[in-house]
Amino acid sequence: MAWNDAENARQRARREERLRKEKEEEKRQKLHAAEQGARKLEAFLKEKEKEVLQLQEEAKTFITPENLGARIEECLDNPRNYNFAIDKDGRVVKRTVLS
Repeated sequence: MAWNDAENARQRARREERLRKEKEEEKRQKLHAAEQGARKLEAFLKEKEKEVLQLQEEAKTFITPENLGARIEECLDNPRNYNFAIDKDGRVVKRTVLS
């Protein structure tokens, strides 16, 4: 009977040690996942901040009711002709055969 009690105590000690190690491993994995999630969130926020800054820069060239007249005058003063073709060698052809 003493041997059985000793064996039970030894098995209990092994089981408790195993459970303690499993808890430590689980805690370590949760901490790692939380750190990784924080890094992903930080990278996402930086990317979105970049996009916002880029949109703010692009918004400076938007046509608004305040600058509409100036933009129309600018377009009338500097006309552009988009009627051209590009040949197979990449050269711009301004006149076609028909014109």
